[in-house]
Amino acid sequence: MRITTFVKKGGMADRYVRNSIYIEGNQQKIIKDFKVLLAGCGIGSVIAECLLRMGFENMTIIDGDNVEMSNLNRQNYVEFDIGINKAEALKKRLASINSNAKIKALSYYLTRENIKDFNLEYQVAINALDFSTEVPFLFDELCCQKNIPVIHPYNLGWAGYVVVITKESKKVKSIERNKNIFEINIGEFIIKSLKMRNYPTMWFEDFLRKYEKISSTTPPSQLSIGANILSGMVSNIIFDVAMQKPVKTFPDFYYMTMHG
Repeated sequence: MRITTFVKKGGMADRYVRNSIYIEGNQQKIIKDFKVLLAGCGIGSVIAECLLRMGFENMTIIDGDNVEMSNLNRQNYVEFDIGINKAEALKKRLASINSNAKIKALSYYLTRENIKDFNLEYQVAINALDFSTEVPFLFDELCCQKNIPVIHPYNLGWAGYVVVITKESKKVKSIERNKNIFEINIGEFIIKSLKMRNYPTMWFEDFLRKYEKISSTTPPSQLSIGANILSGMVSNIIFDVAMQKPVKTFPDFYYMTMHG
């Protein structure tokens, strides 16, 4: 027998009726206005949609990059978006899902010069910026000064690895840098962290060895699997932050994979 729940069409109850039991009515109201800042619309593009479909309707997204063909293997864009600014393309997609959501798109790069004047009136931030400069570390510092927790998602291809930075926690900047390329340093740190928990790492160690040979000229390979794993992990963490539940902070971490 099919049980039908009658709700007001077009209202919040109608949109999120299938969230029920998992997310209570008062929780749905809290996350609706919870202010999320998403810096970097690569991995962030997949995370943003997961957040929006859960009910997070107040997001600022920022990225100065344009969509490229090589993004389509894992990021939340389509061929029509190629050549368009990522933040603007993502805003259009999110608006097609929920036209009433408050999505603000900033189509420029954060830089050492403009980041100090950036408005940080948010309740949580996602740091998915390119680590080719010091800007991601400055972003962390400014957010922590404002007591804004910062979530760092890392796409490991077959897996997702997430750390949360707070005012009191250790910072990603403190990771020992033995190599010139940040992705190699964070990769080595991740392997070390996973080994301490007895997670299998041979597959990722193999990837890192191969990538190190081409890392000076090639960005790290990533899969849609890792991006989609991360979207769920980060959305769950942000939900816990919104509900004022305890979350693990760096150097502790969140990790998920089905790959041995």
